[in-house]
Amino acid sequence: MTIEVEHNEAEDIKINLALVSQQIEQLVQQSQREAGCVRLLAVSKTKPVSALEGAYSAGQRAFGENYVQEAVDKYHTLSHLTDIEWHFIGPIQSNKSRLIADTMDWVHSVDREKIARRLSEQRSADLPPLNVCIQINISGESSKSGVALSELNSMVDLITGLPNLRLRGLMAIPAPQENYAAQCAVYEPLRQAFLALSKSDSMIDTLSIGMSGDLSAAIDSGSTMVRVGTAIFGARDYSAKV
Repeated sequence: MTIEVEHNEAEDIKINLALVSQQIEQLVQQSQREAGCVRLLAVSKTKPVSALEGAYSAGQRAFGENYVQEAVDKYHTLSHLTDIEWHFIGPIQSNKSRLIADTMDWVHSVDREKIARRLSEQRSADLPPLNVCIQINISGESSKSGVALSELNSMVDLITGLPNLRLRGLMAIPAPQENYAAQCAVYEPLRQAFLALSKSDSMIDTLSIGMSGDLSAAIDSGSTMVRVGTAIFGARDYSAKV
């Protein structure tokens, strides 16, 4: 299937994707980890469908969205591209959980019992279990969503007992740090928690950390999925219309 997008936009996105992917693999190599062990999640929030089509044409398949209605609209508009993988990475309001359960393949931002239960209850039996990550408030910020590490085990027990969810790992968005060493220090407790969980359950294989500003520290801290938007799609203020 041929997707027609504006040439310049598509070419720019293709080049940017190649550069970001190359940077990730260089950091993986420097970290002495296995090639290909870190997936790229293209954060496409506020970007038009044409930008996603450009990235898709360049080989990108996993897209991250923050806003429920925008994500759902894009899901329906691009429903003919059956191998797109939709990741919801934003905060979840309980009155929007059904829309997420009906459309997304992954949810990275599960941060409380009510949301976990609603996603499981509202996930259609015709769909595979919803892949989820528990969001950890790793910096202890009162303004940020997420579970404290001290509460992690109870959330793990809850989610693994819900029939329509599949726990895949942990996600965090730490507060900005001054330098690489500080970034690694913040990630260290999360890295240890992830290693312990992954040893106890082979399905837990995803540590969703790392954005443009801390890719090196995140990959050195064991990230398996990094979230990059502006470096792929550019900083232009695209309309979110689909």
